[in-house]
Amino acid sequence: MFGPSMPQPPASSGRSHRQSGESAYTRHMLLLVPHLFPTARLLETAAQDLHLPALQTLLARGTRHPCAADGVEAALCTALGIVRQQDWPLAPITLQADGGVPGKDYWLRADPVHLRIMRDRIVLTDTRALELSQQEADALASTIGQHFGDALQPLPLRPKRWYVRYARPPRLVTTPISVATGRAIEPLLPQGDDATSCRAQLNELQMLLHEHPVNQAREARGELPVNSLWLWGGGSQAAVPASRTQVYACDEEARALGAFCGAPVHPLPTHLEQALLDTTGVVLLDQLTRAGACGDAYGWRETMRMLENDWFGPLLGALRTLGPQGLRLADPVNGQALLLQAQDAWKIWRRPQPLNKSLA
Repeated sequence: MFGPSMPQPPASSGRSHRQSGESAYTRHMLLLVPHLFPTARLLETAAQDLHLPALQTLLARGTRHPCAADGVEAALCTALGIVRQQDWPLAPITLQADGGVPGKDYWLRADPVHLRIMRDRIVLTDTRALELSQQEADALASTIGQHFGDALQPLPLRPKRWYVRYARPPRLVTTPISVATGRAIEPLLPQGDDATSCRAQLNELQMLLHEHPVNQAREARGELPVNSLWLWGGGSQAAVPASRTQVYACDEEARALGAFCGAPVHPLPTHLEQALLDTTGVVLLDQLTRAGACGDAYGWRETMRMLENDWFGPLLGALRTLGPQGLRLADPVNGQALLLQAQDAWKIWRRPQPLNKSLA
């Protein structure tokens, strides 16, 4: 199903911004808002006649610039000072958070996913929509392990967080799941010298899962079957950075990254308050993720209205109180960011534009 190996995906071009963006992330209060700058196709439909005065004013007065489009996980690692290995080492970090012991081995996340076969492409669906019990995960992982032996032994520590151990690092570079979700997977599959054998293994895996009793029962209930694994986030046990950047998030992986670094980890506030602007940290506003990933125009519009009321409106009101380093709104999936500084509050000559133009 996967076909021959492809060249390195264009998403890696976001790394060209990393050297300049890395220090910028750590200096500014950072609000990560995946899918704030949506694809042109979604924007055309979702932003039609949508008026968000606060966000439109912020977009007019701030400084827009590209940022790395390597995903939420990469942006969080960068902000927290976690060093990239072959991949951003999410696997050993979340493995430890899930009660595992990374040791000296190399680990890859091997998350159960549903691939939707469309007319001209195969798309990775949003894993949030894939409800999976621990019993189902254990049964699927057991069958895979029995079939492949030592070549592929998934460890399902959580229903949707599985791991694969390697005594020696495979020669693979992978794509974070936050980048791949909702997109055609062909250019985003593992790259590198071991990619061909890896893809052959995944093709065989898909055939194995097709007739699995767990999937047959799921389909009979009208639920999505697990028809593949997404390999990503590879690495060995990472060094703990000296940074203690504060993390505000509901996402379990974001919280695991913060805890690994010894950073203060807080629940995501319901709305922006001045006290938050007086701190230095990273806030993950991921409410747009599901709608943005699956192209849900109505869901994106309604979520943007909520963000306007709870976050963008208060931010505009507090703009003149920002500290000397300002604040950054970044979309690490689509590679766009907005730098806001206190002096932007006075740039009243910069008139707001229609939202579809402001976000294009």
